[in-house]
This record gives sequence, structure tokens and C-alpha cells, in this order.
Amino acid sequence: MPASSSKINVPERRITFHVDMDSFFASVEVRERPELKGLPVVVGSDPKGGSGRGVVSTCSYEARKYGIHSAMPISQAYRLCPDAVFLPVNMKLYAGVSAKVMELLKGFADRLQQVSVDEAYLVPGPEIRNFEEAAMYALRIKDEVQKQEGITCSVGIGPNKLIAKIASGFQKPDGLTVVRSGDVREFLFPLPVSKIPGIGKKTAETLKIMGITRVEELASCDVQFLLEKFGKMGLRMKQLANGLDFEEVRENKSIKSISRHGTFAEDTNDPVKITGSLDLLIESVHRSLLKHRFLFRTVTLTVRFEDFSTYTRSKTIPIWTSDLFVMKRIAMQLLSEFIGNRKLRLVGIGVAKLRERDEKQTLITDF
Repeated sequence: MPASSSKINVPERRITFHVDMDSFFASVEVRERPELKGLPVVVGSDPKGGSGRGVVSTCSYEARKYGIHSAMPISQAYRLCPDAVFLPVNMKLYAGVSAKVMELLKGFADRLQQVSVDEAYLVPGPEIRNFEEAAMYALRIKDEVQKQEGITCSVGIGPNKLIAKIASGFQKPDGLTVVRSGDVREFLFPLPVSKIPGIGKKTAETLKIMGITRVEELASCDVQFLLEKFGKMGLRMKQLANGLDFEEVRENKSIKSISRHGTFAEDTNDPVKITGSLDLLIESVHRSLLKHRFLFRTVTLTVRFEDFSTYTRSKTIPIWTSDLFVMKRIAMQLLSEFIGNRKLRLVGIGVAKLRERDEKQTLITDF
């Protein structure tokens, strides 16, 4: 392990999450068919009794115990575990679940970057001030994904995308790994170089021939030597090996809605607590709306009761606006239907039918 004095001073305001669904396709299939729980499940091509020519898309953790993994020839997977449950890829189903998960994550994010059907980076809002608060926030995210979609995810938290990405794979499934700014090198250095994103099998083999197998060895390697061998990629590899990643979390360009939601610590029917929580969520949505220079026409309220029954109500107004008080007025109108004796577990608010602001436009807010 490196000396504790060897630290990277990255401000905690750059806290980054990487959320990765666990064995996503297989987990969704098990959710749809609970009788498959605990069984080795392989999603991919038809094995055709061991003569299939396709590959494994993903598999359950029970299947992985037999040595099966994604991208493996389906025929090999069949030989390793002929009694596994082999299922075809149902992308329409997975895409639908993915969309719901990403919409859920938006409620926790100041910035969200979806990078595949089952993973995303997010930066929380300014209310998350340190890594301790980030860990508690991640537990809320994991709980909501499990409760709302019936699947688990693993979360990595670090001072940048690189560290968050590597950390999310550390304690799968259903894991949470936090790497604080001062612990980056201690976390990275013992790892094999293949853990660095972008270092594939061929590059790892080349590095091995050079006598470099661990991240610490790559981090201390002469940069000129790496440049001669790998070109610009050599410099990038050395930076990553030292835990340096300056790539920002970039929101996906097409934003169709902005939403936030919050789960109460205890189910409640207290109107003051409910409206107070909703008010804070509305203000968070409004800040994001202004940041992206959007106007909205539709406000949507989501409530979930203590028995997990969930309802949404929407109202579309005739003009585009970014007015906070319009948003609050509509939200409270929609909420009035649900205030009563039944206790609420969750409340959420969102805006849709977005368009970019035209600074020359005159907005009408009295309707």
C-alpha cells in the first residue's frame, strides 16, 4: 500500500456516483418470473442443445458460479451448465425498465449521464456536502430502485467518474463502495491494470511484457516511455492510474422532463410535512429548470401510499412558463386529492413539455 501522505486533493464538491444495475437483463427476467429466483439464468441466443452460434448477453449471479459470463459463446455456457434457464433477449422489456430507472435517478441528480441501458453517472445536488452524506444518499437510491422496480443496483462513489466507475463493481451485487478523495491511490494502486477503463486485453498483455501488471506500476512509469509505446493513450493511462479524471458528468442532450421525488423517513398523513416536502422538491425542480433555460407546460405529481400503491396526476397549461409560483400552485391543487387519512410513503413532482427559453419572449403567468 502507498504511504498515507500520497494523496490527491480533489474537492468534495465533485462527488460523483456511478449506478450500475446488477445483472440487469437476468434480474428483470427473474422479477417477471419469481419462480426463477435462485436459479442459474442465462439471457442470450438459443443454445440449441449446445450447438448454438450466438453469445451470452448477461446471466444471473447463480449462473456466474459455473463460470458463465457475458459475451461468452452460448454453446460454451450450455456445456458449463446445461440445466440453466436459457432465455431470449427481450429488449423492449429491458428498455422499459431502464427508462423508469433513469427517470427515478433523475430525481436524485443535479446532473445525470446515462451511459448504457443499465448504468449512469450522476452528480447530486449541493445539499450533499461530503462523502458521509453521499453514502446515505446512495442507500436511498438503492432502496428506491429496489422498491420501485424490483431489482438491485450497485453504487460507486468517488471524486470523479473513473473512481466511481471502478468502485461500483467492487461489491456486486447490491453493493456500495465509497472512495474518498484522500484514499484514491490507496484504492487504485493494488488493482490489476485491467481495472482501468480503456485498458483491454491486448493493452494489458503489452503492459505485462513491459513488466507492468498493477496500477501502482503504471502510475509510476515514465510518461515518455508510455508515450513512445502508446502515443497519447499512454499519457491518458498514466493520468488514470494516478486517479486523475477531468471528464465531467455530462447530461444527455435530450431532456424531456425534469423531476424530483422524496421518500419520507416514516409514512405520514401530516399535511404540513407533506406540503413542506413537496415545496422543497418543487424548488429543486425549478433550479434545474432555470439552469437548463427551459420553460414548461405540464406539471406532474406522483404519490405513493404506505401500501406502495402509486398514483400520478398531471395538468397542462396553455402557455410556456418557468414561474415557480405557477408550479407550486398547480402542484398543491393536484396534491389536494390525496391529502386525507391514508399515509403517504413518497411524493414527487415533475415538469414536462419543455422548450428552451427565448429571452425576447413575454411570459403570461396569470391564467
